Formats: sequence, structure tokens, C-alpha cells
Amino acid sequence: MEEQGFLLSAFFFLAAAVVVVPFARRGGLGSVLGYLIAGVLIGPYALGLVRDPEEILHFAEFGVVMMLFLVGLELEPAKLWRLRIPILGTGSAQVVGTTLAIAALAMMMGQPWQTGVAVGMALAMSSTAIALQTLNERNLMNTPGGQSAFSVLLFQDIAVIPILALIPLLALHPVTAVADHGDALGGAPWLRALTVAVFVVAIVTGGRYLLRPIFRFIARSGVREIFTATALLLVVGIALLMQIIGLSPALGTFLAGVVLANSEYRIALESDIEPFKALLLGLFFISVGMSINFGLLIDQAGLIVAIVLGMVVVKLAVLLLLGRLFGIPKAQRLLFAFLLAQGGEFAFVLFQFAASEGAVAPEVAEMMVVVVALSMVLAPLMMVLLDRYIQPLLRDPQQKRAEDKIEAHGQPVIIIGYGRFGQIVGRFLLANGVGTVILDNDPDHVEVLRKFGVQAFYGDATRIDLLEAAGGDKAKLFVVAIDDAEKTVATVEAIRLRFPNAQVFARARNRDHVYELWAAGVHQAKRETFDSALSMGRDALVALGEHPYAARRRARLFANHDEQVLAEGFKVRDDEESLVKLSRQSRDQLEKLVAIDRGNARPEREEGWGD
Repeated sequence: MEEQGFLLSAFFFLAAAVVVVPFARRGGLGSVLGYLIAGVLIGPYALGLVRDPEEILHFAEFGVVMMLFLVGLELEPAKLWRLRIPILGTGSAQVVGTTLAIAALAMMMGQPWQTGVAVGMALAMSSTAIALQTLNERNLMNTPGGQSAFSVLLFQDIAVIPILALIPLLALHPVTAVADHGDALGGAPWLRALTVAVFVVAIVTGGRYLLRPIFRFIARSGVREIFTATALLLVVGIALLMQIIGLSPALGTFLAGVVLANSEYRIALESDIEPFKALLLGLFFISVGMSINFGLLIDQAGLIVAIVLGMVVVKLAVLLLLGRLFGIPKAQRLLFAFLLAQGGEFAFVLFQFAASEGAVAPEVAEMMVVVVALSMVLAPLMMVLLDRYIQPLLRDPQQKRAEDKIEAHGQPVIIIGYGRFGQIVGRFLLANGVGTVILDNDPDHVEVLRKFGVQAFYGDATRIDLLEAAGGDKAKLFVVAIDDAEKTVATVEAIRLRFPNAQVFARARNRDHVYELWAAGVHQAKRETFDSALSMGRDALVALGEHPYAARRRARLFANHDEQVLAEGFKVRDDEESLVKLSRQSRDQLEKLVAIDRGNARPEREEGWGD
């Protein structure tokens, strides 16, 4: 029966994720909020499909343990060194500043200063899982705000170690707390803190010098799955050791991941464990949703909501101030602040430990766990609020800015959009002595381009008067290189309407976008990744032993055939059945053409084509 209960709980977990998460993603709420809602629905305070609190804690601990192991595994020394300044500067300022601000508020609410500091350190943590998931889903990791947020998260992860060592020094009743905790150390708080630090250093140092020969021995066995088993053995062993000294197993697994990050076998281990990462993170978020004590929330709703909002406001204020002090671009500061304004996974560990040590009263710790969980539920909604409402309001002054006075008239080419695509076109034309007028609707980007000596002008290219001011009536060619697919079509339509004698070339996202541009009257639509992908395919043939001339000829054959099929597809673009039939026919036809080309005897050693 126990086995059946476990399988039934696993079924409810998976079913809730499968049903709820896709709807949350399609609604623009993100997968994290979907997992949290799924946990709330199947938890003991909603549908009650999973009722056993011990079972909830089991799933939650498993999710936290594996998640922190993977986080630690990604902390390569090179990455830490590259980000050392924002990590130590912005990260330390965020943790210290938030801790002091929240501690002051806690003391104003009548809590002892020890409790205020402990609560402040725990609430200073942000959710690594939520922030990294959000950055990856939105492709924002390489933005200034994303990099700054990632640096702060790294510092927070590392700062947990000294915070756990400091908490025993804040104990209000240290003797009772040690007895209740049941660890093997006991003794004075300073001795416990010193012992924790010694054990942590011993784990990291010992792992660095012992792991390499162990994994070398495992590698020589030739059994790939043993890598995963060895990593799990290390995780369990260190987790047990951390339990013995009175710390959370989650911290132990995090340290294990950091130790493995120094090994040359890290990539192999990460590739083996990576397929489980998303599901394990989902499991953790579901367990967080289940852990929300709605009974306590209903009884003290006003106080808890006030604390959640107060914590978010304090963290936002501290983060925005730090963004200004540390030179984060103005447009990225809100992203940086909103990413980190929620509570974090480590807060659950810290509150549990602080309660066991007597630094925080058990009822306060229980309330803070609800506060952190609610703030994590609020985090995805805050990102939706930022994207849909706050950022557009902040962009309004830029959008109302008057267009630049265009000083370059009568050039043969007007390039609209000067990002990564338009810049290559523009540089090539300028190198060949072709004059261009460059228009871009991002004022910040225009300012940057001008610093590099590029004569670019700000303005909305869908406006006819701006195109006329740019010399559209004298231009022979318009190059529309905008990243936004819908705006590209609108711009092409505006150009074709006002300047019917000029040619229009446009950047296309995919085949469907090509069809839309053709319907709008564009003369040539270039898919943004087609030529580079085909060039790599040609190089791949050469790397596999094909002669360069033959590889180039077949690449040209493929491109000509694809353009022909694209044109035929435009005629039946609204008939899905005909498109599928055309795709199958073209694939067979292409294989025959390549076979014929291979059979034709042609001189491969023409001048300029290899040895």
C-alpha cells in the first residue's frame, strides 16, 4: 500500500504539471508560476490530493537537494573570476544592505535585534531557480541586467556558508536550541561556528585533491552511468556529514556541486544530469506551492501580506539604488531589481536552521516560510507586470522624442534597422563605396552607433514623412532589417505605397515571414539564418572529406532548389495539405538531384580549388 501511495503521489505531481504548466506558459505567466499553481492545487489546503506533510517534505527536500547540486556544478572558477568585481561588489552590498534594512524594520515591529538580523539575512536571499529560469526563458542572460543579477545570485549562494556559521552566534537560547537540534557537536556558539567553518573548508579542500583520481579511476572502467552514481554517492556522503555537524543537507549538496565544478569531468557529469534538471526544478516549485500554509495565511492574512509587500519594496529599493551606484544601464535596472526582489530557496534552509538554533522563534520562522513562498509565487507575476505595463510606460518619453534632422540626402540606399543583420549589410555596402542613410527606432542604439562614427538617425520608418526626409524619393534601394516581423511587413507596405519605383529588400524570420513579405510587395526577402546555416553545411561536407568545389556546387544546388520550392509554396501557402505534399515531393526531388550531380564526372581540381 505504501508503494501504491508513493506512485499515486508521483502521478498527481506529474499530472498537475502536465495540465497546469502549458496553460501558464501560453498565458504569458511562465513555467515557474505554473508549477507553483500546480503545487497549490494538489496540496493539502486545496484539492488535498497529496495530504501527508512528511511526503511533502520528502519531495521538497529532494527537489532542493538536486537543484542546489546543479547550481553548484555550474560555478566554474573561470566564471567566478570573470565576475569577481560585480560578485564581490554588487553582491556583498545587496546582502548587507537588505539585511540591515529588514533587520531595522523587524526591530521596529518589536523583534530582538538577533532575530531581526537572522530574518534579514534569510530574506536577503533571492531565488536562484526562478531568476535563472526567467533569464533563460527570455534569453536575457547576456544583458547587463541579467549578468548583474547572475553575479548577485552567485554571491548569495556563496554567502550562505558564512551566514550559517553566524546564525548560532545569534541564538537567544543556545543551550536549549542545541539540545533540541540533536546534532553531534553541542558546545558554545563560537565553537560550533568555528567547527562548521572547519568542516566546510575540509570538504572543499579534500574534494579538490581526492575527486580527480577517483573520477579518473571511474572513467577507466568505461561505464558511463557510473559517473552519475559516483556524483550521487558524493552528494549523499557530504549531505550526511553536514547533517552530523547540524547543517542542512541542501547546503552539503551545493558544496558538492562546487567541488565537482573544479573537475575536468564536470561537463560529462553535467550532460548526464542535465535531462533531469528541468523536471527536478519543477518538482521543487510544486513542493513550494504545496508548502504554503493557507490556514496560517487566512488567520493572519493582513500581517503576512504586509510583510510580503514590505519585503519586496525594501529589496526593490535596495536593488535599484545599487543598480545606480554600480553603473547598471538605466534601461536594465528595473530588470535587475525585479529579478531579485523575491525570497529564495536558501531562505527555507536558513529559517529552519535559525529556528533550531533559537535565533528565531518557531512561530516567526513558520510565518516567514509562508512569506517567502508567497513572494516566489509573486515573482513571475512581477515580471509580467514589468514587461506589459511598467516598461512600456518608461519607453513613452523615448517614443515621443522628435525624429532626428537627417543631414544625409540623396543616397542610393536607405537601411532601416541597424542591428546585427543591418550592420553587416551596411558595412559591406560602405566598403564598396555605396552611400547609405541609416534609420533606427532605438534612440539608445543610435547614440551608441554615433559614438563609433556611424551616421545613424532616430525615427519610425513606417512614417512616410520621415522616409521622404531621408531622401526616399531619390533612393534606389531600401533594406529593411528590423528584428520585429510584424513591423517589417508594415514598413515594406509603407515603402511600396509611397515609393513604388524603388526596390525593397527585407530581412525575413522564416518561410512564413517570407510569404508575408512577398504579399506586401517586397522584391527580395532574405531569411536571416539561411545563408550562414548553408555555409556551415558546406564546410561540414568539406570536413567529412568532400572536395571544396563539389561542396560549393552542391550548396548552390540546394539553395536554388530551396528558392524554387519556396516560390511554389507561396502559391499554396494557405493550403496546409498542399504544403505538406510539396515538402515531401521537394525532398525526394532534391535527393535525386544530388545523386545525379554525384554521378556527373566533372573536373574537381580546377584552379583555386584545393590540391
